Amino acid sequence: MAAADSIPTPPEGLKQLSMMSLDDIIARVTESMLSFAASLFIAILVFYIGKFIIKKIYSITLSILVRRQVDRSLSTFMLSLIRIVLYFILIVTVIGILGIETSSFLALFASAGVAVGMALSGTLQNFAGGVLILLLKPYKIGDYIEAQGYSGIVTEIQIFSTIICTPDNKSIIIPNGGLSTGSINNWSREDYRRIDWNISLSYGDNFEKARELLLRLLEADDRIVKQFIEDDRRQRVALEKELVQPQVAPEEPRQRHGWLWRLFHRARARKEAEAWAEAEGLKSKILIPKEDRSPVVFLEKMGDSSINLTVRAWARSSDYWTVYFHFNEVFYRELPAAGFTFPFPQMDVHLNQL
Repeated sequence: MAAADSIPTPPEGLKQLSMMSLDDIIARVTESMLSFAASLFIAILVFYIGKFIIKKIYSITLSILVRRQVDRSLSTFMLSLIRIVLYFILIVTVIGILGIETSSFLALFASAGVAVGMALSGTLQNFAGGVLILLLKPYKIGDYIEAQGYSGIVTEIQIFSTIICTPDNKSIIIPNGGLSTGSINNWSREDYRRIDWNISLSYGDNFEKARELLLRLLEADDRIVKQFIEDDRRQRVALEKELVQPQVAPEEPRQRHGWLWRLFHRARARKEAEAWAEAEGLKSKILIPKEDRSPVVFLEKMGDSSINLTVRAWARSSDYWTVYFHFNEVFYRELPAAGFTFPFPQMDVHLNQL
């Protein structure tokens, strides 16, 4: 109360000002200007120092994310969030140094945030959905997904929406709110997929010979899994390693590190070795049986005008459509050449003569 009573009201201030001499007024104005100039200088100095620190924190965080190979979308979101939060703290600090009351400023900002949040509830839902997508990673850039009635390749994962490119090169922007709570079919999540063909043959054709021909055509293609996916994956990885010969870099002079660096890296290497040994031990205890993925041909049903065959084979997801369309042509060409016929809908009409 005493501090509040000491603050002069406008009439009292004018009265005190009228009682002061010109030298006193000039001295007070000079003192106020010097005080403000000192505060302004300190505020500018703090701003540039804080800006330099923010840049350093930004670059260190960026290098850590790159070294840890964090997803590009999540890295962009985290860097933007860090920069915005740090600059907000810096601006509030500078305003406080200038003598402006920051409590009222923060209260005003909080009130405005609540009002904006109520007005943009749908946008905040999309923001929360974007955060969940970036953290849980149900899909990533480059995946082919099907969601919200659209399907295409994910080209961008933004904070509020996800952009996909359809096979006919149309960009579809889907809000993240629906994606985070709805069903998503990620066609690229698994590296192998099953391909199905439905073939109709005429009654009277030899089913066993047709099955032998179809299996022989499938087994002759290197893109088809012969039996086990694990063996096929292992063979393809070994083949890729043979085709891509690593370039041997020239040896760099060996760097000498201190005892603290060696102690830290030895401890980390020991922990990694223990984790690897534990994981291998668990894998040896858990026997996961291999599933036979050999091509199969079976008689699905006997229709009105044909016998319907179903052909199933496994291939890599990246080869799905090329294999599917290739064998459509192969089956259409090879089956008639082997004496098989494709029926068409027909109906026999018998007329009784009266």
